[in-house]
Amino acid sequence: MNKVQSNIPVVTIDGPGGSGKGTLGLLVAKELGWHFLDSGALYRILALAALNQHIDLTNEKKLAALAYNLETQFGAEIFLEGKCVTQAIRSEQCGNIASKIAVYPAVRNALLERQRAFLTPPGLVADGRDMGTVVFPKAQLKIFLVASQEERAMRRFLQLKDVVKNVTLQSLLEEIAERDARDKARVVAPLIPAKEAVVIDTTGIGIETVLNLVMSEIKQRFLKF
Repeated sequence: MNKVQSNIPVVTIDGPGGSGKGTLGLLVAKELGWHFLDSGALYRILALAALNQHIDLTNEKKLAALAYNLETQFGAEIFLEGKCVTQAIRSEQCGNIASKIAVYPAVRNALLERQRAFLTPPGLVADGRDMGTVVFPKAQLKIFLVASQEERAMRRFLQLKDVVKNVTLQSLLEEIAERDARDKARVVAPLIPAKEAVVIDTTGIGIETVLNLVMSEIKQRFLKF
């Protein structure tokens, strides 16, 4: 991060899948009038690109090379090589593959600068799994969301039950448990809260309540917005 970027305020929101960080991040960014980075989308785009190019998902070197050369565009919609993939990258398949390839150090390094490039005035809200520990370690405020696996599985089930055939709550619960174990165990950038992070348990709490808690933290820290 260069000197100019270091003066731009950042709020990071990390946590496991289904904890509410994406929804919260969008709301906080809107409240502040700042940019928003959904870092998980980058890994999902890479997962889709790997599928499209039939790359061996155990080949770290090829996956990293692909990550360095991803032709993407972010805006109201997300594009990969000129094609809108906003919906495609949200599939369970892309999410599962993204979690698996995210364990590779070379892949994470390849995407690191792409993520930091989102840091532009007036400020950035970044959500992911290592935003506060690796990507933006000097962020002015670091939030870490948690929620029970049962709650997160139910949230995902309610999102998918009308659009995905044969989805079951049990299968989603098993998948979330598997991803949690993988994210926490990886050698590089494991899923852990930064020492100074504000940890919020969103189990049984509405998003407006969580938003109010975070905005209160922002005001207490005198972040300019």
